[in-house]
Amino acid sequence: MLTLLRDLRRLRKLLDLAPPERASSLAIRHVDAGSCNGCEHELTLLSSPYYDLQRFGLGIVASPRHADVLLITGPVTSRMREPLLVAYAAMPEPRRVAALGDCALGCNLLGSAEDIVGPVDALLPVDLRIPGCPPTPEAIAQALLGLIDAR
Repeated sequence: MLTLLRDLRRLRKLLDLAPPERASSLAIRHVDAGSCNGCEHELTLLSSPYYDLQRFGLGIVASPRHADVLLITGPVTSRMREPLLVAYAAMPEPRRVAALGDCALGCNLLGSAEDIVGPVDALLPVDLRIPGCPPTPEAIAQALLGLIDAR
């Protein structure tokens, strides 16, 4: 496989072809801070063969130490406040934070006031806001791809 990729790269140079449209990638660490799982279902669809998140250079990683973006769903609950701050602190610079869904943005929150710290931007600096309840997979992908283009 690596030989094939190397040969293709040489052939592109030989034919003086333009570089690929997207050469960047984005590693995403998802944290559910207290959502209803509606946004998680839509996010899971992005990894399906129909949407194929990976072909655009977007991938979900298991550790915040490997992440470019911290993608947060749901309002931040009192029990998720500290784990969220720990995940953010573990990320390498430059850190990007994306709030996915209306709950993460502070709209139409469900729950009692003592259980909810508030929207994500009350705790962390948010670089990308993806509205919707839940947002469509297309809207999520388009917003995340915009982060690659903004780099």
